Formats: sequence, C-alpha cells, structure tokens
Amino acid sequence: MAIRGPVKIVRSDRGTNFVGATDDLCIDTVKVEDHPVKDFLYDSGVVWIFNPPHASHMGGVWERLIGVTRRILDAMLLGTPGKALTHEVLTTFLAEVSAIINSRPLVGVSSDPEDPYHLSPSLLLTQKPDVLVPAGLSFDEKDSYKVQWKKVQYLADVFWSKWKKQYLQTLQERRKWQTNNKDLRVGDVVLLKDELQNRIYWPMGLVTRTFPGSDGRVRKIEVRIIRDGKPTEYVRPVNQVVLLISET
Repeated sequence: MAIRGPVKIVRSDRGTNFVGATDDLCIDTVKVEDHPVKDFLYDSGVVWIFNPPHASHMGGVWERLIGVTRRILDAMLLGTPGKALTHEVLTTFLAEVSAIINSRPLVGVSSDPEDPYHLSPSLLLTQKPDVLVPAGLSFDEKDSYKVQWKKVQYLADVFWSKWKKQYLQTLQERRKWQTNNKDLRVGDVVLLKDELQNRIYWPMGLVTRTFPGSDGRVRKIEVRIIRDGKPTEYVRPVNQVVLLISET
C-alpha cells in the first residue's frame, strides 16, 4: 500500500509460503484472519479473498503469468551452476522482470489504430505511457562476469527473449494444421514478433494491405506501425504477427 496506494481487494492463494514452518520453528506470526490485521483491513475498506486450498488454478490470469515467469527463472538460475546472485543483483533483476511483464500489451488504448500507445499494466499502475527502454546496448554472457549492472542487464535480456516467446503463445490459439484459420484483413490490429527489438518494446501495427496467394489464402501482409512518431510500413509473413483486434 505504501508503494501502490490504497487498495480495495487483495486476492491470493493459501500457499505454504504464507504459513511455512512457523509452527515447527515456534515463530510468532500474524495471520490475515487474526483480529489486528482483520480489523485494519475492515477499517480501511479492504477485502482479502483467499482461493481454496490446493486450487491455485482459480487464480486464473495471474497464476498463468506466475507459472510462465517461474519456469523461465528456474531454467535461468537453478539449472545453471555458477549463477549465484547477490541480494542486490537479484532484487534489481526482479525489478527488470516486473517491468518486462507489466509492459505487455492488453488491448489498444483507443479505437484510433495510429495511436502509438498501447494499454498495459504499467500504464495503469504509473499513468505514464512512456517506458524506460534500454539504449540499444547489447550484453553477452561474458559481461555477466565483469560488473554487477551488466550482469543484471544480461539476465534481463535473456528473460525478455524467453518470456516474450512464451507469452506470445498464450495470445494465439494453437490448432492442427488441417484447421483453416480466418485470414488477416485490412484494418486488423496486430502485434509484430520482432526478435531484434529492445526490451519492453511491443510494436503494434495496422494491416494496410494483404497479399493473397494462388489459393486465395493470405500469407503475407503489409503493416503500418508508428516508429519515432512517424508511420512506417513493413511487409511481414502472417506467422510473424499476432492478431489483437479484428476489423470484423
């Protein structure tokens, strides 16, 4: 509340990290159900909703994101020897991870497809459309052994690359190749999959032209995006874009 301000609803599961081994270790704890915390929440008009035990799937969207994030972090930090991080490096790295996750596009901010801003959790939290995009510097694994800030940036780049691929998959329904999908049309709003872009940059664009093949199916499109405040057109295959808003 000190960081985000007053809240109305808190949702969480009943994970063991909330209770841990406090009873076995004889540690004094304050539970949400206890009167001091319960009274404070009641007086503040805050409702704390717990999921039933062993039902983390009821968390829905946030549990899905937590699962994706945790799998990537496990692969990066637990499976590789010699990757121990100091508290300061880990804290800074997790702040970068939060920025990456909160930068994800939700929907278009307005009905104007040329609006360069997209609605994201970061925009809702900070009320600022601009995000801190890295200044085009590139880091490799050798930098992680030099100075701590470069190590954080290298880890953040690795997380961005892995997380973007996994998150984009959640936006597309995966089907057998025998199933026909609807062709993209002029006026559709799409998200470009650009492996060369900096972190926290999600290029959204408007389909301005389609290129049907000999069978009438669209496999290539022209997309207009806003770059540096100016409209720019790119031709991309349909497997390199994600449909966000359909014209029809």
